[in-house]
Amino acid sequence: MTTARVNTGSAARPARPVSVAGQVRTALAVTLLLGVLAVALGAVVSGAPAAAGAAVGFAMVLVFFGAGAALVNAVASISPAMSLLVALMTYVLQVVLVAVVFAALDRSGALDGTVDRAWAGGAVIVGTLVWLASHIISVTRSRQPLYDLPERPRDGQEASA
Repeated sequence: MTTARVNTGSAARPARPVSVAGQVRTALAVTLLLGVLAVALGAVVSGAPAAAGAAVGFAMVLVFFGAGAALVNAVASISPAMSLLVALMTYVLQVVLVAVVFAALDRSGALDGTVDRAWAGGAVIVGTLVWLASHIISVTRSRQPLYDLPERPRDGQEASA
């Protein structure tokens, strides 16, 4: 792709500006919607502890992935060369924080009655997969410039298309 603007879009895929924040909002919205559905399903199927487990699991996914995406996007806008390192370190921190939250819930005794352990773990797994899938779909459907073309050809050079 180039940085040339598209003036018209097809009816199936209208032209829209690139917005990383929009891609994160899409992933947040899809994951939040599924989280609300999972909490309702947990309440109907297994009661309040299952609903609490689903809520805790999806809340962890939304907070950790949302904050991680915001951090990586902020770093990428300042220093694109550092974005991969920050993304990898953010992922490691997210995995550690999920383990810390589960350990804290286990030590507090919440996983023994108040919060259903299976629903919380399942919510983290399903929420992570949904976040990743919706974010990947959103990113692949966006028009993102890969490089900047010079505005005019230099003397003696032809513009290539």
